Amino acid sequence: MAENNDKRETLLLVDDNPTNLQVLRQALQGIDCKMLFAKNGERALSIAAEGLPDLILLDIMMPGIDGFEVCRRLKSDAATEDIPVIFLSALVDTQDKVKGLQLGAVDYVSKPFQPEEVKARVDTHLTIHRLRREVQDQKDQLEHELEVVSEVQRRLLPKQLPEIEGLHLAAHYATSRFAGGDYYDILKLPDNQWGFMVADAEGHSAPAAVLMAMTCSLLHSYNGPPTDPAEVLTYINRTLCKVADPSFVTALYAVFDADQRTLRFARAGHPPPMIYRREENKSVELTGKGVFPLGIYPYDQIPVHETRLGSGDRLLLYTDGVTERFDMEGNAYGENRLLGGLAADAVNNPRLILDGIIEDVQRFAGGRPPDDDQALVLGVIE
Repeated sequence: MAENNDKRETLLLVDDNPTNLQVLRQALQGIDCKMLFAKNGERALSIAAEGLPDLILLDIMMPGIDGFEVCRRLKSDAATEDIPVIFLSALVDTQDKVKGLQLGAVDYVSKPFQPEEVKARVDTHLTIHRLRREVQDQKDQLEHELEVVSEVQRRLLPKQLPEIEGLHLAAHYATSRFAGGDYYDILKLPDNQWGFMVADAEGHSAPAAVLMAMTCSLLHSYNGPPTDPAEVLTYINRTLCKVADPSFVTALYAVFDADQRTLRFARAGHPPPMIYRREENKSVELTGKGVFPLGIYPYDQIPVHETRLGSGDRLLLYTDGVTERFDMEGNAYGENRLLGGLAADAVNNPRLILDGIIEDVQRFAGGRPPDDDQALVLGVIE
């Protein structure tokens, strides 16, 4: 069978009067398109379902199924609901015109036809339909590209959490769109030490994903074991300032010593870690000075803070997409709710604790979609 390379747009003309169909055909001769014809509603529905025309000119008063019913059926079928319909009728009552528009028609042409008017309206709605289709095609292509970016991005995250002596881990990662700027990583270091990175690149789409990938690459290209939190952030910042200016990435890098049960951390514009002290039965933020986000200006000095962790303590590193999750009224989830979730009375299972926090965040949002990406890493000391 020969391939049909005719890319012209298609019109479906529906009228029970052959003379009217001939008049329409002549009026539209100047438009470069294919024309299909139907003399009743049943035939119009069949042709529309099979041929999926780009525009339908539809008579209202027809025997059998009238134009109103044909339009209703077209708009209730997912395959044909987007086809624009122009009603053709001698009806002049405003209520009839309103009814047609309420059923989903885009325009109304009164009989007897004025060829110039018919041609102008058809040309206008074909153009609108064409532009809408082009926009949708571009949107579909962009969404596909973002899905690819998101898949590549997720491959940069740890495939599985490491087993660390004396520390049990769980993590959660979600983007607000197809691709985001949040990042977390866990690195094995010498002397039973472990590096934890949590970062948040500005934005929630492809540019943020690129910054996230750059941050990941820089962390893994650090010359020597990344055991000094200040030096690690200084190195990443210095490079981002050179190759991604301007950029904006908040980050926290921490080193956990599994033998000493100590945590040293430095942060650049990032929320401080949260810790639940079992002996005090209380959750607090590990406050301490930090520096501004990565990628803006070089640092003079980055403060490093150290704390000791005890048995049963819980450590939470996170991005602000969690605390800045909003409900329907625009209220933020906030640090206090997150601290409460960290202290929730539960078995010292990090997965259960983290799942409880995520469920509480979603319950708080009340169905409102997230405005930002979310990353959380939770550790529980044996």
